[in-house]
Amino acid sequence: MAATPKVVIVGGGIGGLFAANALLSKGLQVEVYEQAPALGEIGAGVFVTPNAVRHMERVGLGPAVARWGARVGPDSAYRRHDGSFIAPVQVADAEGWNACFGMHRADYVQFLSENLPAGIVRTGHRAVGFEQDGDVARVKFANGATAQGDVVVGADGIHSELRPHVFPPSTPVFHGTISYRGLVPRERLAHWPMDRWEMWAGPSKHFLVFPVRHGTMVNYVGFVPADEEMKESWSAPGDPEVLRREFEGWDPRITEVLAQVDKTFRWALYDREPLPGWTQGRLTLLGDAAHPMLPHLGQGANQSIEDGMALATLLAQASPAEVPQALLAYDRLRRERVAEVQLGARKHGLRVDSLSGDLQARDAELAAHAEFRKQLYSYDVVPLARLG
Repeated sequence: MAATPKVVIVGGGIGGLFAANALLSKGLQVEVYEQAPALGEIGAGVFVTPNAVRHMERVGLGPAVARWGARVGPDSAYRRHDGSFIAPVQVADAEGWNACFGMHRADYVQFLSENLPAGIVRTGHRAVGFEQDGDVARVKFANGATAQGDVVVGADGIHSELRPHVFPPSTPVFHGTISYRGLVPRERLAHWPMDRWEMWAGPSKHFLVFPVRHGTMVNYVGFVPADEEMKESWSAPGDPEVLRREFEGWDPRITEVLAQVDKTFRWALYDREPLPGWTQGRLTLLGDAAHPMLPHLGQGANQSIEDGMALATLLAQASPAEVPQALLAYDRLRRERVAEVQLGARKHGLRVDSLSGDLQARDAELAAHAEFRKQLYSYDVVPLARLG
C-alpha cells in the first residue's frame, strides 16, 4: 500500500484527542490543533460506557480508564423524586460485561493527551478557514498558521468552524431545560455509596449522581426547566441557592448533596437535528461538530469515541488517494447509528422528566429501558468499519 494518510484534527477535546490516539495506534500521521491556550476542561463528570471502553482498551488506555475512573455496578438505580425505587439501571452490555465508569472531564482530557507523543497537540490555534483541492486539505488559523494533510477532521464542537464547509449552517435546537452540575469531595459526603449511578425522576425535572476520580468525588447534575433561552455554555455560573430550591421536598439524600454545594455551573440543553452528511471531499466531522446530543443517555463523549475508532479503522485501510472513499464509508457507517442515539436521548429526557403525566407508564418504560442500553453498550464499530 502507498503511504498512510496524514490527518489534521481541529479540536483538542475528548473526541479529537481519542481520535488522535486511535489513528496513531493504526500507524497514521496525526496533528491536533486546539484553539485554547492550554488543554483542559471544567470540573464536571462524564459517564464512560462499555461501547467506548472497549475502544480505550484497543488503543492501550484501559489501565488509564481504570485508574482515573470510578466503576459503577449493579446497585445503580432509577428512583422517584421521594427516593423510592423504580428500577435498576443497566450497567453491562448484552454479554454481561460491566464497564461503566464515572470520569472527571479534566482527567479524561489529561490522560488522552499524555498518551500522545510530544508535539502532536498544538494549542493556541483557532481555525478561521478551510480549503481543499483534489489531493490536499488545508486549515487556516487566526494566528496566521496553516496546516495541511490528506484529511481534515472537524472535532471542534457544537459551534464548529468547519461544519459549514460540509453542510449549510443550522440553528441549534433548544430543549427548554438547563442543567446544573458540579462536584463535591467525598469527605464531605462520608456515607455516600461510591459504587453506583443513581437518578431521581420527578415532575418536569430530574437529578443524577455518580462518582468520579476513582471514588474521591461525587458528581451531581440537576436538570430543571428554563424560562428563557440561555447561551450554550459548559461553564455559566449558577446560584447554589437557586439549585437547592429547585429540589426542595425531594429525597433527603439530594438535600444532603446540595447542602455541600459551594459553587455550581449551569448550561442550556441544545442539540441539532441529525445532519444528512458529515463529509465533503477530504473534510469530515466528528463528535459534537457532527452530532451534538442531549446528555440523557450519557452518550455524547462515548459516541465521539466510536467516531474516532471508526475513522481510524477505515483510514488505516486507505491510501492518500482513497481518503474521500474512506470518509464516505465513515459517514455511512456512523450517521444512522448516531441519529438513533441522538433521538433516543431526546426521548429519554422526556421520560425521566415525567412529562407524559402517567407515572406508572414512566416507571414501566424505565424498567424496560435496560434492553435498549444492552444493545447500545454491545455495539462494536470495528467489525463494521470495512472499506469497499
